[in-house]
Amino acid sequence: MFVYPSGVDVSSSALRFLAVRLKEHRRALGTRWRRLNAGRQALCTLAHLRNGQPYAQLAAGFGIGTTTAYRYITEAVNLLAALAPTLAEAVRAASTKAYVILDGTLLPIDRIAADRPFYSGKHKKHGMNVQVIADPKGRLMWASPALAGAVHDIRAAREHGIIEVLAKANISCWADKGYQGAGGTVRLPYRGRWDSLSTGQQAVNRSHAKIRALVEQAIATLKSWRLLRKLRCSTTRITNLVQAVLVLQLTATG
Repeated sequence: MFVYPSGVDVSSSALRFLAVRLKEHRRALGTRWRRLNAGRQALCTLAHLRNGQPYAQLAAGFGIGTTTAYRYITEAVNLLAALAPTLAEAVRAASTKAYVILDGTLLPIDRIAADRPFYSGKHKKHGMNVQVIADPKGRLMWASPALAGAVHDIRAAREHGIIEVLAKANISCWADKGYQGAGGTVRLPYRGRWDSLSTGQQAVNRSHAKIRALVEQAIATLKSWRLLRKLRCSTTRITNLVQAVLVLQLTATG
């Protein structure tokens, strides 16, 4: 396998943050020596998450075995995931905002037709449902644990307790028609054919769409980490990958 120099378009603050956390983790474990120092392990992890490079390619580039690359990356991902903000913490941060925007996204996975629980009828593909909360400027604030792609957005929001927590904190939330019947403080557009809506209802829906569209920026931010565009790992690991990316993104923009 040929090895060549490459780059990772990630903030240096994210690299430093992860390297420091890894150093602290190694110190706590009493680790004396490893094939890669904490900085190189952090870089290897970022290359995997950001560029979606497989373990074999990273192993060749960093001069380590494929198993070692997998172990180093998994260790770093789990460490980051443990630092992810909870929903309660995200809502506390949102209390200073005028409102938040809620939407769900599907992270594609490689599954066969028999895996019906992971098949999203809306997107016509297999994947995992992740709920995303953004601030009024479309910045990513929180991402939920991943559920099977067959789970609808409203059900996912209820399972995560998003609607209840936002209502308790009295935070207005803008969402699309997929959250019909949510109640609480969730604001939805008027239902029905466009030509059947009154002029006032059409104006409300136009305004609602402009506000809600900003959540797409948060979703795009999440999926700028290329590993999440097509996941080829066990579905049990996807939540940790999402939470790790969330922490890195918040660190880079915080």
